[in-house]
Amino acid sequence: LPVSDSDFYNNGSPNPAKVVLGAQLFFDKILSGNVNISCATCHHPFTGTGDGFALPVGEGGIGLGVTRDTGIGPDAIHERVPRNAPPIFNLGAREFERMFHDGRVQPNQAFPNGIQSPAGYGLPEGLDNALAVQAMFPVTSGTEMAGQKGENPVADAAAAGDLAEVWVQLAERLQGLPGYVKQFVAVFDDVTTAGDIRFTHAANAIAAFEAANWRADNSPFDRFLRGEPGAMSRSAIAGMRIFYSPNKGNCASCHSGVFQTDHSFRAIAMPQVGPGKGDGAGYEDFGRERVSGDVNDRYRFRVPTLRNVVQTAPYGHSGAYDSLEAVVRHHLDPIASLGNYDPSQLRLPSRSDLDAADLQAMNNPTVLNAIAQANELAPAILSAREFRQLMDFLHALTDPAMLDLREDIPRSVPSGLPLAD
Repeated sequence: LPVSDSDFYNNGSPNPAKVVLGAQLFFDKILSGNVNISCATCHHPFTGTGDGFALPVGEGGIGLGVTRDTGIGPDAIHERVPRNAPPIFNLGAREFERMFHDGRVQPNQAFPNGIQSPAGYGLPEGLDNALAVQAMFPVTSGTEMAGQKGENPVADAAAAGDLAEVWVQLAERLQGLPGYVKQFVAVFDDVTTAGDIRFTHAANAIAAFEAANWRADNSPFDRFLRGEPGAMSRSAIAGMRIFYSPNKGNCASCHSGVFQTDHSFRAIAMPQVGPGKGDGAGYEDFGRERVSGDVNDRYRFRVPTLRNVVQTAPYGHSGAYDSLEAVVRHHLDPIASLGNYDPSQLRLPSRSDLDAADLQAMNNPTVLNAIAQANELAPAILSAREFRQLMDFLHALTDPAMLDLREDIPRSVPSGLPLAD
């Protein structure tokens, strides 16, 4: 069935004032420890709601998109963010209940808001949905937004694992800005004075903005589902059949449903690059196992939606593949692709000490073999013509309204801070 308003939060009709507030918060560096980075730095409209890099350059970097560098002097980044910045398209659809590459935000009625998260039972009440819960956590990461211990009080609280204190301090900053206070009072029924503002309100507003502005459901594929037979080219229709055929591409064994994801976690021998999460040899990322504790989940990562996929390079949990063609070819023969991985495609700002850590996992035969052994995806054989048709279908998943997102960027923010470096 085609996507409809009922598939989205608030039936696709968010509060406009809440969306405007969320946009300002999303682009405002006031939510970072050192007031030098915003949510938009790594999830920018100009780069398909990602950042264009294999791995983000978080707190301490300078610049935007693929021109961003690693910073200078004592303020420079300490490491690359370990995982690729995922796109935000359609995360306002109700079915997106699991967030992050490892699903560490997920439904669980034993926890506040019915959602399990890194905050455990310390997650505050009053969050609208899983997308709002997700928005609570980048500000608590030293590498992403908080900064390093000793640099600022927010970073100190984050380093101590005191998430609640991080959120309190950031809320206090918002409470001191009249331009924000006026909006919070207007948007939220439980906010009548500055002192009522909580970071949960900010997270709810950010989620409302993301859900409203990055809803992408008018692609040629959507129009085809709604009864326009000419919406997709003949080649794209042939590619759709390959995509959904278990005897051809078999892509829908994981990328099922109208958003091309079954929201499961799969191991597909994706190359591990960058610093990793400290697992195994120290530079590995065990993926879903970090959440579930089940060794059978090692190297499994969330199956991503494929909407607007042509806009969201690089691909994979570590951004290992810089082009859509490269990552699709990986899916056709994962183990061979892993063994023949070409690291020259890695799109990362160079710095000698960071570069030295980028390929530690790929240069370790034991790690490489373990990743290969965990692979769950069988090879598929496509002719050159079938491959082109499959690619045409993937291009047909792009909503034209998402090609120019300049209007998503506010002209200014209440903190008065610049929107970009």
